[in-house]
Amino acid sequence: MMKSKIALHWLGHCSFWLAAALVGTAAAAETVPAATEQDREWLLGAPPEPAHNRSTPERIELGRALFFDPRLSGNGTVSCGSCHNPALGWSDGLRTGVGINGTVLGRATPTVVNTAYNTQFMWDGRKKSLEDQALGPMKTPEEMRTDLAAAIELLGRLPGYQSMFAKAYPGEAIGEETVAKAIAAFERTVVSNDSRFDRWVSGDRRAITAQEWRGYQLFKDPAKGNCVVCHAPPNFTDNGYHNVGIAHPSGAEDLGRYKIRPAAVLKGAFKTPTLRDAELTAPYFHNGAAANLADVVAHYVRGGDDRSNVSKDVRKLDLDAREQADLVAFMKTLTGAVRAASIPALPQ
Repeated sequence: MMKSKIALHWLGHCSFWLAAALVGTAAAAETVPAATEQDREWLLGAPPEPAHNRSTPERIELGRALFFDPRLSGNGTVSCGSCHNPALGWSDGLRTGVGINGTVLGRATPTVVNTAYNTQFMWDGRKKSLEDQALGPMKTPEEMRTDLAAAIELLGRLPGYQSMFAKAYPGEAIGEETVAKAIAAFERTVVSNDSRFDRWVSGDRRAITAQEWRGYQLFKDPAKGNCVVCHAPPNFTDNGYHNVGIAHPSGAEDLGRYKIRPAAVLKGAFKTPTLRDAELTAPYFHNGAAANLADVVAHYVRGGDDRSNVSKDVRKLDLDAREQADLVAFMKTLTGAVRAASIPALPQ
C-alpha cells in the first residue's frame, strides 16, 4: 500500500513537470523572429511641432480645458471632447458623428490619436494643420455652431481663463488664433507609440504572437494584403486619398476629396486613417460601413463594393479565413497603452 502511494506521488510529480515542460515548450514556440532594421522604420519619433506653437505645459493645460469646455458651442452643450471621447479611442463609437442639437452628420468622427503626425486633416483634407482644423467644428453649423465672437468674449471675462492664456501665450490676445493654437497643443499630446508591435520592433520577441507576426507579413506582402501601400510607416498612413470601393445609397454619394481638388481620380477618395489604436475606434471607413476589423478585411477581400472609380491599389485579396484572422490579430497589436484623460475643472 505504501509503495502504491509513493508510486502515485512520484507519477503526480512527473505529470506536473511534464505539463510544465509542455507549457514552456508552447511558450517558446510563440517566440517570433526578431525585427529587422527595415522593420524599425515603423517606430515613431517625437511629434513634430510648428515653430510658432511649441508645446509647453501651460499651453497643453489651456488646450485641455478648451477641448472639453461645452461653453464654446452655440448652445453650451457640446465640446470637442463630446465627439472625440478618450474612452472611445478619441472618437465616438458611432457610424457617423452627431453634432449640436442631435444633428446626424454625414461622415464618421476621425480619431485624434496621432494627428500630431498628420500632414492632411479631415476626411477630405480641407485643413492643412492642427491649428487650422481646431476651429473647424466650431465654425460648422451642424457640429458646434459656435458664435466665436461671443465665445472669445466669454473667455476674456473669466479670470481663470485670463490667467491661463497669459501664462500660455504671454503678450498675445485671447482670440481665435490663441484658442486654435492651444487646442492643437493639447491634441499633439494624444499619442500612441508604445503598442506591443512597437515593443517587438524595439527588440522584445515575445511582445507579439506567432499569429500576429504572420498577420504582419500578410500586411506587408504585395501579393497578399498589400495594406502597406496606403498604411505606410511610421504612422500607418500615407496621408493620401484613395477610393477604396465604399458603396453609398443612391442619392447619398459622397465625392470626398474631389470636392476640394476636382481631379477624376479623387472622386469618392478619402484620407487614409492611421491604424494605430484602430482596435478602439470602430466602426470604420468614412461612413462607418464596417462594424469591426474583420469586416474591414472582408471588404478588401471582396475588392470593395463599388468599383466604378476604385483606386488602382484596391483589388480582391487572396486571403483564406485563417489569413484574414491573422491580419486582424496583427492590427490589434497596434493598440497603445491606455492613458487616463480626465476632464479638467473648467474656469468659472
